[in-house]
Amino acid sequence: MTDYLNLLNALDENERLEAKRGREIGPSILETVCAFANEPGLQGGTLLLGVTRDESDLFSPYIVEGVQHPDSLSASLATQCREQFNVPVRVQIASEQISDHTVLIVTVPEAQPGDKPVFIKSRGLPRGAFRRVGSTDQQCTEDDLLALYQGRQIESFDYTVLPDTAMIDLSPEAIADYRKIRSEANADAEELRWSEEDLLESLGCVRRHNGVLTPTVAGILLFGKPQSLRRVFPMTRVDYIRVPGKEWIPDPERRFDSVEIRDYLFRSIRRALSAVLDDLPMAFGLAEGDAQRKDKPIIPQRVLREGIVNALMHRSYRIHAPIQIIRYSNRIEIHNPGYSLKSPEHLGEPGSVPRNPRIAAVLLDTRFAETKGSGIRVMREMMVAAGLEPPLFESIRSNDGFVARYYFQHFLSEEAIQWLSRFRDLHLSDEEARALVAVREQGAIDNSMYRELNRVDTLSASQSLKRLRDAGLLEQKGRGSGTFYQPTSWLLDSQEEDEGLHSEQKSLSSQSVALPSNLVPLSSNPPGLPSNPNWQSLPLDLQEVVSALGQRTPPDKVRDALIRLCTHRPWQASELAGLFGRNADYLGTQYLRPLVSAGVLVYTLPDQPNHPHQAYRATNSTEVSE
Repeated sequence: MTDYLNLLNALDENERLEAKRGREIGPSILETVCAFANEPGLQGGTLLLGVTRDESDLFSPYIVEGVQHPDSLSASLATQCREQFNVPVRVQIASEQISDHTVLIVTVPEAQPGDKPVFIKSRGLPRGAFRRVGSTDQQCTEDDLLALYQGRQIESFDYTVLPDTAMIDLSPEAIADYRKIRSEANADAEELRWSEEDLLESLGCVRRHNGVLTPTVAGILLFGKPQSLRRVFPMTRVDYIRVPGKEWIPDPERRFDSVEIRDYLFRSIRRALSAVLDDLPMAFGLAEGDAQRKDKPIIPQRVLREGIVNALMHRSYRIHAPIQIIRYSNRIEIHNPGYSLKSPEHLGEPGSVPRNPRIAAVLLDTRFAETKGSGIRVMREMMVAAGLEPPLFESIRSNDGFVARYYFQHFLSEEAIQWLSRFRDLHLSDEEARALVAVREQGAIDNSMYRELNRVDTLSASQSLKRLRDAGLLEQKGRGSGTFYQPTSWLLDSQEEDEGLHSEQKSLSSQSVALPSNLVPLSSNPPGLPSNPNWQSLPLDLQEVVSALGQRTPPDKVRDALIRLCTHRPWQASELAGLFGRNADYLGTQYLRPLVSAGVLVYTLPDQPNHPHQAYRATNSTEVSE
């Protein structure tokens, strides 16, 4: 139980952990049980009854309050979980004593795919079904129900027949390309001697539909002609985008260069890798005995190849959106639709959970992909061996996406060591030093980012970040799951003195730094608003509207404020979250997307609802879309 409390106070409630007072088994508890049981790939969750938040404490907000009559409460919960849902949910209930208080620890298993969607019988569908999105229980939409029903299928989506396709949609050139690559990987592979139809059927790329061999999803993606790919998967492509500077620029007057790649997978991988390598900074070396220097990409080529292959192999092809490879001045980011089916804490460990097993098998057989889930481990090892910051991976369940970030800067270079020497009296660990080097480049860090950098557990990361905060090097923003840390003026002044980058670091220390959605502060308004550039740019009447918002503002007033702001100009969810003092995912789920569904707001990128830089504007706005 102590471990659960430590997790709550370090990370707040999250997708697998929820705390409630538990005075009675009411609708809120049943909704959480339902959400834990339904969420695909979550493997259930834990519900703590008798634990509540202390609103007066910023750093350790969760305390044990205990439950009255734990035996009767346990019996009531077990009975309702058996009788109130369309299928019985067999929860495990344990009790623990903490300082004379009894806490119930309820473990909810994930339901079997054939039993989903689990729903509260008295409410029916869709009102009685819930999914777990971040730390919230969200009522299922029609799309959610469709996804849960599809999960009942034993066959994977990439083995699904596409009825409006035919063998003529497959490219002989792509099939010949496969035979060549497979032969190079294993010249004795028996499938190389088979006919074209037998080969494709063995790979799961064609199936018999109404007695006729018909391409599957895997078949079109692996071997489809360009015109067939455009017809069947119009948004399934790879976009390579070059952005000047370190942040995304939504200003339509400052355009960025982009290349669209739509081809069968083998060629898409080659073309995407070539586009990145041609545009990447080069490092050079002169080995002993060599007369000429050898240029090589600053990020190892194999790392980039693994990142691109992983994106194409593990992306969700149910989502009609492109993979984006974004080249900033200091990093490469790869965004692909579909969160990781493997827990982020276990990325890089042996074992793989393929979303597209037929596609994965072909890429493994042709040695495009690493075996046994070792690709991420290889990327980490090669980046560190090259003296670079380890890659950062972010699985975003709420937006159903995955992001990989590869930074160009060298870790603990001579310059970095000289800069860190200013803090020698603090006796920094290697992990803490690495975090400081990262935060001066990125402008912010949170618990998950620290874990990625140093491969430590959640509590170790939290303790180290708080130590750096207490030492005056980092400033804590937000609370709970929205907690992140920014460099203090002392940390930045030290860098300015060393590098003469006063103006650049001033911009990094300001609140105009674009942060990932999970790093949006949860602090109340205003006191940070006067220094917020977005707030400063507002007309006085809108400044007053925003300043009047608090954490307990009625929902209708929050909606009115959002509509007024989006009438003024388009806003991204992270920008609005910074103004409102709320989490971006929560704001999007509770307010923005419902307002879009109601026709009050519209997307600025209507064809890409899950775009990382999606913005919202009011339907009566006269502003030009960003």
